Amino acid sequence: MDDLEAVLSRVRERVLPEPEERERLRAAATALTDRTHEAITDLPVGADVVQVGSTARGTWVAGDRDIDLFVRFDADLDRAELEEYGLAVGHAVLPDGHEEYAEHPYVKGNYEGFDVDLVPCHDVETAGDLVSAVDRTPFHDAYLSARLDDDLAADVVLAKAFLKGIGAYGSDLRTEGFSGYLTELLVLELGGFVPLVESARSWHPPVEFDPEGHAERTFEDPLVVVDPTDPTRNVAAVLSATNLARFQHYARELLAAPSEALFEPDEPEPLDPEEVRAHLDRRGTTPVAVVFDAPDVVDDQLWPQLRRSLDGLVGGLNDHGFDVLRARAMTDAAGTRNGGGGSDADGGSGDREVPERAAAVESTRAALYAELEVTERPAVARHDGPPVAVRKHAANFYESYVDDVDPDTYGPFIDGDRYVVEREREFVTVRGYLESDAAGDVALGAQVEPAFADRDVLVGEAVATLAPAFGRPLRGFYEPRP
Repeated sequence: MDDLEAVLSRVRERVLPEPEERERLRAAATALTDRTHEAITDLPVGADVVQVGSTARGTWVAGDRDIDLFVRFDADLDRAELEEYGLAVGHAVLPDGHEEYAEHPYVKGNYEGFDVDLVPCHDVETAGDLVSAVDRTPFHDAYLSARLDDDLAADVVLAKAFLKGIGAYGSDLRTEGFSGYLTELLVLELGGFVPLVESARSWHPPVEFDPEGHAERTFEDPLVVVDPTDPTRNVAAVLSATNLARFQHYARELLAAPSEALFEPDEPEPLDPEEVRAHLDRRGTTPVAVVFDAPDVVDDQLWPQLRRSLDGLVGGLNDHGFDVLRARAMTDAAGTRNGGGGSDADGGSGDREVPERAAAVESTRAALYAELEVTERPAVARHDGPPVAVRKHAANFYESYVDDVDPDTYGPFIDGDRYVVEREREFVTVRGYLESDAAGDVALGAQVEPAFADRDVLVGEAVATLAPAFGRPLRGFYEPRP
């Protein structure tokens, strides 16, 4: 078995950018910065430009092609003018670029093979004075640039490669993983990549780090890293408990059995229909899928709504006696190596501190998928009343049923020390429930709800027909890994 340092040495050779790559990026960033300065001189207001993000700090993984330039305008410039002048500069620098939207529009384009974001922001005095979320990004860059030496920067790259390899990298709301900024702060705080994974293997959440010792509020997240530039903010707020646990699991695995494979993302092959059927035969459970057109929104809006809808549907299934073993939200977009989570989220980029517009939904279909232990229930359901000794409540319960002329109601009668009735069950089969209006009465995402009304319901082996479109998330569901 290779020792850890030998593995890390080989990984460094692969993930640290070569001098030629660094020079190409430096030259491109310099040329873009010069263009931006020229465009600023044509404006009726003052501004400057600063390069931010991992490529500005030397903490990017080889092959990443992102350059982020922020144009800083006076803090008192109103929003409409900020957008107008920011877009004017963006289009002048990137004439073939297009507009995207974070808290306000910015221009995204390509220059000599590099993906470039040119983002306007306010030049505020402190991160606590920000007008919009993007205003804090230059403070993040300044804080880290002043503290990361070459060795720590190299360890940041190792940490990012590791998180990408295990599928826990990216702070978009589809992934809910580690952002680039969070990763860099953790490496800085712990003193390197190896100290970070050695620490992480023994964490007992909630875990808190406060680099500057000035937290101004209490956070309730499993991992708390107080933003050193804004003590009211937890940098790890988006990180899910699942991805934190995943990081701990693989930190232990890396230290116990070092392997380069942990630094290499593993894109699974889709399941085909026969493989789905084979899993169903082996497991003896009944799968159900509710399939509908995904709302035409970006991922950062879609995935919270899909998760909310999945929680609501699982609750409804359990409430009606169709016991859910496991469930997952899926889209027919690209899947992930993560098998145990509640979505088919991918690793994301997470490198940039631009609160960028999330990638548009790549597909038109979404599915809420569940595996059930029970799919058919008796015609009657037991309903326990209060103990007979609880006089007032017991009397109310008894009187509400004693004159019930419904022939399908049994009782009230006494079983043990309490009143009981047996009533006709509303839904005997899971299909009956899922196709009813009641299934749409659960808590669904606001934009999922209209699409859910026009849903297809698949039960049993019929779910195998999903494989051509949902094969990757189905493999993640049926072949789960940490």
